[in-house]
Amino acid sequence: MKNKIIRPDKQIYENYTEEDFKVWELLFNQQIDNLKDVVAIEFLDSLKVVGFKPETIPKFDELNKKLYNLTGWKITTVPNIANSKEFFYNLSKKRFTTTCWLRSLEEIDYLEEPDMFHDIFAHVPLLSNKSYTKFFYELGNIGVSVINNPDKLLRLQRLYWFTIEFGLIKSKELDKIYGAGIISSKEECENAMSNDVIKKQYDVSEIMNEPFRTDQLQEKYFIIDSFEQLTNSIEEIKNTI
Repeated sequence: MKNKIIRPDKQIYENYTEEDFKVWELLFNQQIDNLKDVVAIEFLDSLKVVGFKPETIPKFDELNKKLYNLTGWKITTVPNIANSKEFFYNLSKKRFTTTCWLRSLEEIDYLEEPDMFHDIFAHVPLLSNKSYTKFFYELGNIGVSVINNPDKLLRLQRLYWFTIEFGLIKSKELDKIYGAGIISSKEECENAMSNDVIKKQYDVSEIMNEPFRTDQLQEKYFIIDSFEQLTNSIEEIKNTI
């Protein structure tokens, strides 16, 4: 039986090693290069707003002050992936749960569970975007309301998966990436931009009935017109779920 790894539950900055800084820098530069022509301008703008740099692991206290002043959001640290109840409850309080540990150099290209590069680099910049966080907050409220109904919770998780994690957004040149699951993965970036996958327009009912898998590259993506479209669909989500 595989031993469970004990992860830190709060950021102690001086505990980061030279390898941690190297991993952050390698992943940061790799993904910036992969994303430069295919990621949503909203993400690139938000990345500048939060001030992430390849040579510096973000300090959560400083990041929280910046996010709170911009949108009223904060991050809260968890050792591993938060369970659904904890996750949606925190979203409803304008808090995003994040890990504070980084993968090793040996795991640079593959990791079984999300680390802070996924959580911080891929998710957190858009927490500075007011339109995006309006939708995120409402997802949290809906999640809290359906947490004891497994069928409705699954439908909401599908919506989360195909938007927040693996969503595409329309742009003038081509459909671009805003989903964190794509942003943090070289393979998903290439996959999402290929002609070998199915791309459909955002449709609440269809997404809620679309199964997903976490152990392979995605076969289908949904495209939104804007973050405002997501927020404007909240009532439909409540009525459809």
